[in-house]
Amino acid sequence: MSLIAIERVLCGWPKFCRKLTAGLRRALVKQPRKGGDVGRPGMELGRFSCLGLRVSLSNASVVYVGHRHYSTYEKTSTQILTKLFPQTSEESNDEESRARRKLEEEEELKELERAFRRMKLGFGLFGIGSLLFSFWAIYFYGRPSLDEHGNEVIDEFSCLPRMQQVMWRTWKSVNRFQRFFKEPSRKKLLPDPLQPPYVQPAYTLVLEIKDVLVHPDWTYETGWRFKKRPGVDLFLKECAKYFEIVVYTAEQGVTVFPLVDALDTNGCIMYRLVRDSTHFDGGHHVKNLDNLNRDLKRVVVVDWDRNATKFHPSNCFSIPRWNGNDNDSTLFELTSFLSVLATSEIDDVRDVLHYYNQFSDSLSQFRENQRKLGELMYAEEVEKTSKTRPVVKNWTRGFINH
Repeated sequence: MSLIAIERVLCGWPKFCRKLTAGLRRALVKQPRKGGDVGRPGMELGRFSCLGLRVSLSNASVVYVGHRHYSTYEKTSTQILTKLFPQTSEESNDEESRARRKLEEEEELKELERAFRRMKLGFGLFGIGSLLFSFWAIYFYGRPSLDEHGNEVIDEFSCLPRMQQVMWRTWKSVNRFQRFFKEPSRKKLLPDPLQPPYVQPAYTLVLEIKDVLVHPDWTYETGWRFKKRPGVDLFLKECAKYFEIVVYTAEQGVTVFPLVDALDTNGCIMYRLVRDSTHFDGGHHVKNLDNLNRDLKRVVVVDWDRNATKFHPSNCFSIPRWNGNDNDSTLFELTSFLSVLATSEIDDVRDVLHYYNQFSDSLSQFRENQRKLGELMYAEEVEKTSKTRPVVKNWTRGFINH
């Protein structure tokens, strides 16, 4: 095989190159013949170079020097694998490689030390800033209030030593901020009931909007959308005849207000209460009915989450949470239940709701009670008809005989 062919083979296939050069090294590296030299002493007899292979022939021996040349991708892959698995490194363990690795390790160690110093500096600045802010807050909120003339206002802490005054006033301010985030934004969530000649509904219906009236749905194609529950239009229209409808939810107003506008086109929902009207307790946004400004004997709350009404469980009528299925009929059954409740003119709805809250499926129990009531009414009607008929027959028979 000619040298040009060998060069093409070695340059074309790196794996084949390694195998072939190993064979060439074994074949070419040999002792000089006893009969004489191939050429003059010290004179090179031949040499060829092929992008990584240089063979020098002399009168004493054949010397092989191999160099591998990698592409950019091969170099990057080899470096990554070498760092992850040092035992697979193909680099020669010579002095130059050890020095290069040592230099890289020193650079990495210096970078880690610089990052650690930056982290310590950041934590130090944060600690100093927090300490300064704490001192400022104690001074600002712990000082006594001043009147319009610049004089100190006497409060319940004025009789205490100066340091205790500052600390107790600061603690009071912290509690006020805590109540601001936990308690409703106002004492009266709804205005006072309407007075004659205006008509005030006899009962108040408090509804959760999420998974009761609508269900949020998200897809890659459309993003967030809200799906109406089957029967929601009929439900709002019928309940508006007997109830003052209020949407009370822990969702943000920026989501609820446009959603209610699109859902209630007939204006059946009278009031909307969002997250700032809830009471945060135990990790839940609770609907505090004490701030509703309505008689709780005539307030019905429809929700699927009992934790949302844990302050007033007797006012809650729990229904199954809607997950977006189209064959749901809960609102149709709920419309019948609320219509019967309102037309019965019950003085305290909590007694009825307490009875149905004993069952896992309140609407199923209501349907069963309605069925039993229908059967009882039919039996009474039949019995009443059967008792009246003999009296008519006897009277007719006596009248004919006379």
